[in-house]
Amino acid sequence: MTHRMIIDTDTAADDSFALLVGLLHPEAQLEAITIVAGNVSFDQQVENALITIAAAGRAGEVPVHLGARVPMLRKWHAAGAHGDGKGNHDFPQPTQRPSEEGAAEALVRIVDENPGEIDIVAIGPLTNIATAVLLDRGFASKVRQLWIMGGCDNSIGNVTAAAEYNFYVDPEAADIILSAGFDATIVTWTLTVTQALWDREQLAAIAAIDNDLARFFTILDTPNLEYNEGVALMGSTHPDSMTAMLLVRPDLIRGSSRKFVAVETRGELSRGYSLFDDRPERNAPNATVIDEVDALGFWRAYVELLTAGPRG
Repeated sequence: MTHRMIIDTDTAADDSFALLVGLLHPEAQLEAITIVAGNVSFDQQVENALITIAAAGRAGEVPVHLGARVPMLRKWHAAGAHGDGKGNHDFPQPTQRPSEEGAAEALVRIVDENPGEIDIVAIGPLTNIATAVLLDRGFASKVRQLWIMGGCDNSIGNVTAAAEYNFYVDPEAADIILSAGFDATIVTWTLTVTQALWDREQLAAIAAIDNDLARFFTILDTPNLEYNEGVALMGSTHPDSMTAMLLVRPDLIRGSSRKFVAVETRGELSRGYSLFDDRPERNAPNATVIDEVDALGFWRAYVELLTAGPRG
């Protein structure tokens, strides 16, 4: 099955790897990329997305739409783990430039023109998606599926003790999304550290592919690996690319559950905390949460993608 998708991203390294899934996987048809404030400076995120499109051999084929430069109500908060998001490497200036149509407007238009046919993969703060909901209150019902990389399942986050980065940056947007009625699937940071962590042996196997796409991967991935090892996380993390891959390869999902998910918007110490409740008698479920994946299968699927290289 071909999945028509939009990827909403704050383009750093693993976001670029998720874009490669949309750009290169035979079961993916990437309709657009939308940029949201997140990991690194906004203008750098835009360039990173354009560089990735070029690396995939798809320059000029997939439009890039500029979205929210700040969260809905909060100050912008950078992740600090990705350098400039492109491996601190000087790539050639992309020839493609961004679309003049804004991200939220593009989201609403594309989905409105194709009701029930478009999947959205949201791998940054949810500001653009929430803005689209506010522009069109029927937006959620017209999206086929919304895949969210965000939250941590009642556990320790990667920004604070309470919160994962994407939900922490714009908790108000996450709150809007989780109340809007999407057919939502969530891949959490909790899952990432156990099932989307690639060690140096796995990364060496990717480097050994020795083609342009594998070299592109290694350049981008190196700062993330070095940062993680500095905080005793022994490998590079791939939550965004796992989220995109699970959409096109649902056979890699080993377990999921329906839960009620909510995000804290008022607390100071608990800002962005994500509550996951699997008691339907207390709270009606509003999302499918991925509980287990074939971790080795995910890595192998990504190796296949890099080995195959650009389409054509």
